[in-house]
Amino acid sequence: MFCKSIKVENFRNIGFADVEFCPGTNVLLGENAQGKTNLLESIYMTSLGKSFRQGSDRDVIKFDEEYAFIQNTYVDDIRKMNVSMRIFADRRAKQVEQNGVKIRRTSDMVGGFKVVLFCPEHLSIIKEGPSVRRSFLDVAISQIRPLYMRSLQRYNLILKERNALIKSADENRASFNSTIDLFSSQLAHEAAVITGYRVRYIESLKKHVSDCFSDMTGERERPRLEYVSSSKLEAEDCFDEKKCEKAYLELYSSRHEREIAAESTLWGIHKDDLEIDLDGNRARIFASQGQQRSLSLALKLAEGEIIRSECGGDYPVFLFDDVLSELDSGRRSYLLSNLEGKQVIMTSCEKKDINAEKVIGVQNGEFCEI
Repeated sequence: MFCKSIKVENFRNIGFADVEFCPGTNVLLGENAQGKTNLLESIYMTSLGKSFRQGSDRDVIKFDEEYAFIQNTYVDDIRKMNVSMRIFADRRAKQVEQNGVKIRRTSDMVGGFKVVLFCPEHLSIIKEGPSVRRSFLDVAISQIRPLYMRSLQRYNLILKERNALIKSADENRASFNSTIDLFSSQLAHEAAVITGYRVRYIESLKKHVSDCFSDMTGERERPRLEYVSSSKLEAEDCFDEKKCEKAYLELYSSRHEREIAAESTLWGIHKDDLEIDLDGNRARIFASQGQQRSLSLALKLAEGEIIRSECGGDYPVFLFDDVLSELDSGRRSYLLSNLEGKQVIMTSCEKKDINAEKVIGVQNGEFCEI
């Protein structure tokens, strides 16, 4: 799979651009704040349907314009495909088309054009809180398991309604008592489904992360990955969907007063974590910054390997946003030496040490091959 071209209008600081890429390594070269990351962002949005930056969809629209438009033409196996997205300033919904056919829900596009994003924020995935690692899992699994995203959407909707019910419990106890069991049952079911997807993904992740990390460190240290569920089940028991659903339902049904006091749902996949150890010690606490960065890099490269193995042998498109400047020479060399057979679109302020097939200069939202 590779991105053949991206066309954008009124996107951030880009008035109009039509940029073509080669199947190998492409470098967007320019000073900071010129539009390099904005172009990567537009490519990412045609994969996941949303930005990797914070804010609303409408924030991507160029100042004083009424809409932003993105069209990604890509090659999947031997087929030429395209996905387009129009974002309006005066409405919430986006207009998305795939090969000229309108897509009713943005989530339906996920899994078509696949990407792995690696940006400076991901270098902190090990030391940050559980929500960052859950987000990593959610994005990675959604691209290879569309049903996972559906279940996650249902879970979040039920969770929102259940939390609202909990917050109103003191004012309307009768309504709480008559409704809470229904929400608890629905939430427990989706939590068990999502947990199953996550623990299976982590099983695949373990070998790839271990191999990547060993290559970088000369097999001096061994990482260990484990899913930590708020259901209190051991990781191996989380494979059993019925057992997991029962465990969550017992928590949701027997501890109402604690949840009412906290005014929120205290257990569920929104509380879980991907625990990462290094030689038996918590990497988040005891690993050095260099070790944490090696683990983060291994996670992102492993994400690409899993997509390849699960999706017919094709690598996803790798988007590297200014990560080379954040890596030391050893990790930078390792990353650059592992690009063969992959399409990479990376941003950089300098071309030093990068063996690129195509270099695109970026200045003031304009793009030109150099």
